[in-house]
Amino acid sequence: MHIHFRRTAIALAWGFACASAQAQPPKISDDVVKIGILTDLSGNYSEFAGPGAVTAVKMAVEDFGGKVLGKPIEVVVADHLNKTDVALTKAREWFDTQKVDAIVDLTNSSVAIAVSKLARDKNRIAIVAGAMTEKITNEECSPNTVHYVADSYAFANGTGKAVLDQGGNTWFILAADYAFGTLMLNRLTATVTANGGKVVGSAKHPLGAPDFSSFVMQAQTSNAKVIGLANAGVDTVNAMKSAQEFGITRGGKQSVVGLATTITDVHGMGLNVAQGLLLTTPFYWDLNDETRQWSKRYFAKMKKMPNMVQAGDYSSVMHYLKAIEAAGTDNAKDVMAKMREMPINDFFAKNGKIREDGRMVHDMYLAQVKTPSESKYPWDYYKIKKVLPASTVTIPVEQSKCPLLKNGRT
Repeated sequence: MHIHFRRTAIALAWGFACASAQAQPPKISDDVVKIGILTDLSGNYSEFAGPGAVTAVKMAVEDFGGKVLGKPIEVVVADHLNKTDVALTKAREWFDTQKVDAIVDLTNSSVAIAVSKLARDKNRIAIVAGAMTEKITNEECSPNTVHYVADSYAFANGTGKAVLDQGGNTWFILAADYAFGTLMLNRLTATVTANGGKVVGSAKHPLGAPDFSSFVMQAQTSNAKVIGLANAGVDTVNAMKSAQEFGITRGGKQSVVGLATTITDVHGMGLNVAQGLLLTTPFYWDLNDETRQWSKRYFAKMKKMPNMVQAGDYSSVMHYLKAIEAAGTDNAKDVMAKMREMPINDFFAKNGKIREDGRMVHDMYLAQVKTPSESKYPWDYYKIKKVLPASTVTIPVEQSKCPLLKNGRT
């Protein structure tokens, strides 16, 4: 009797222990999931990402319900001023004292690379939407970083090859003098040369250059058929306006191509300046009912349509939160594993997949800016010329310098 009672007690104790273990709450560090938005709020890329990126991320948090695994989601925001030291100081503070789990947006390539390295060292997550250098998932790849929207390889092989196919076989490239511009210059030169074209000249301009006259004059006197703008944001807008002032866009002998142009850039320069411009984009607000539905909600808050970066910010944060839910924890390694495992199917991308190198692989679109007479309503700016399959706008595994892709893993 005594033995039977003892066995029963042990069995009950074991059962309670198992039940207790199964009832343990999900592992959320500090009882909160904290997301840091590190972006350009006041400078050259404030329209490119900036307040619109903040709005998009907050929309994702709200749409998710404000909580994940029963714990609140908090958002903190900072302006990196396009300075790497400022970005690193803020990121270090967020990771060390504010216990931020992931830093997102990261517009500006130098900033994105630096914060990505810090996130790896601190075992946190970096989700890059705004920076476009392919180095992020190439030689600077990290198991803790996702590069979500687009990169220099996509732009060179999307827009660049399309222009070459139309007979634009001589190029002058005007590049921003920092990481993205330099890499875009090199990547585009390789693409042009590999497809039978020639780069007859190039020039670099400082970030946020107040005057593009001298640079545009160099491009004009080169007699290149195509002037490629390897820059973004206000720099792209100002370069295009300068090209119009010099009569380049009206002359017919030379065309100007924006390699990292967004719809907010087109809006900033106006259709009279931007008409005919070819560009590569992973997102257009007026593509289908799904993109229109989300974009109109965004418009209600911002009074402007979202660009590819802002839409990517929303989509990437939503994917991150879904991955936490699926992993049952906000531990960086577990969440990253789920982010790579789970496909992305939303208004931003269909059948998107995050590779081992962190690149979110998805289709993009070749678009052409409409003429003023073709545009029928506000923000009716693009004609989608064709779909660019993911395989054509993503660095092939065999060409990658990322050690995470060794042995041909995809």
